[in-house]
Amino acid sequence: MENKPSNAQQALPPEQAAAKAAILAECERLAEAEITFVVVQFDGSGDPGVNEDIKYYATEDYGYEESEVQNANFSHLQEHFETLVLYGYEDGWGGFGDVLLNVQTRKITVEQQRSL
Repeated sequence: MENKPSNAQQALPPEQAAAKAAILAECERLAEAEITFVVVQFDGSGDPGVNEDIKYYATEDYGYEESEVQNANFSHLQEHFETLVLYGYEDGWGGFGDVLLNVQTRKITVEQQRSL
């Protein structure tokens, strides 16, 4: 029986790997600005879908709109976060979700759900 790598171990496409590296390279600066989470939300409820502006949070646990940091400017990361949004979320089924960076653990999570 052949051992296949788990999803977490599979290699990302080159453009997503570059986006991930660019985001993780900013973690020290984000931490210095006391930012604990960075999020881009996406919503495909209407074609062609929309990616929300990048948001920053200073809180122990991520909670949408709780402890949002208003004066942070890491907008250059927006494109990198959008690169990690799963392709086709907006196409016909109205997927939505978050791309979330936990600055402390340096972990990026992509959460996607379908609208019914």
